[in-house]
Amino acid sequence: MNLMTDDLQKRIQAALANPQNMGEMANADSVGTVGNADCGEMLRLWVKFKEQNGKRVIDRATFQSFGCETAIAVASLATELIRGKTAEEALALKTGELAGELGPLPPMKIHCAQLVEGALRSALEPQKPQAKIEAPGAPASGSTLLDSFSKPKEGVKLVFLEPGEKN
Repeated sequence: MNLMTDDLQKRIQAALANPQNMGEMANADSVGTVGNADCGEMLRLWVKFKEQNGKRVIDRATFQSFGCETAIAVASLATELIRGKTAEEALALKTGELAGELGPLPPMKIHCAQLVEGALRSALEPQKPQAKIEAPGAPASGSTLLDSFSKPKEGVKLVFLEPGEKN
């Protein structure tokens, strides 16, 4: 049984036809990265602030994703939605609100919005002002999501198990 309605699929395709704010942002004020081990998706969000009416608000947000179409569509819509909001206002948005005009997501796709919410929290939560995953030796503005994914930090050892072998 397909839980994705034709209407939702059309809205996702429309968002993907013209994704907003995709790509790295040089000189971002904050960067958040999150991954979902269950599905293998990763998302990085860059945020730039500006002063507006005496408040520090989000001027621009961009993203890069290794994820499904729904995660990319939600990230595209969410980066538009948070523009002009303070960090506190953006963090107050509920997972379902980040999906914006996509509307309610089916249970099997909620994790896509949660991935975006996690990256947003990673970038904006006050107790984590430097919530970044950087590749060793790479400058902060030059590291990419692929670098973080493919170049583990020093001291990390990957051990591949043979099929059927338990750790």
